[in-house]
Amino acid sequence: MSQPVISVMLAVSDVPRALAWYKAAVGARELWNFGSVAGLEIAGAVFFLGEPANNGWESPEKLGITSARVEVFCDDPDTFIARAVQVGANGSSDKIKDHQTPWGTHRQGGFTDPFGHIWLVGDKSPLNRFP
Repeated sequence: MSQPVISVMLAVSDVPRALAWYKAAVGARELWNFGSVAGLEIAGAVFFLGEPANNGWESPEKLGITSARVEVFCDDPDTFIARAVQVGANGSSDKIKDHQTPWGTHRQGGFTDPFGHIWLVGDKSPLNRFP
């Protein structure tokens, strides 16, 4: 039996605009696109974009507050964040820095995308089991 896969769908008011931004900002690759819903992936990590349609969820733009926080673990968080900021993300709220943790140094920072979602981007150190 195969292992489950966990992903997120980000609520956005305009999927085509968001799709273009995520491609430019974080190097997302489009898997499929139905207009108001799209599948993307970043280095094999799949995520989705969807336009809420009075079906129990809403975009941060309409709520006035973020509705999701995306966690990214990669080899070069500085470059990942810089690329997103270069094309319009707000990187002022969580500057990248080294955090001291029980397992050692964890480099992490973040940005808020133009659609209101918070992204925290760090090295892969938290992905290992720690006693």
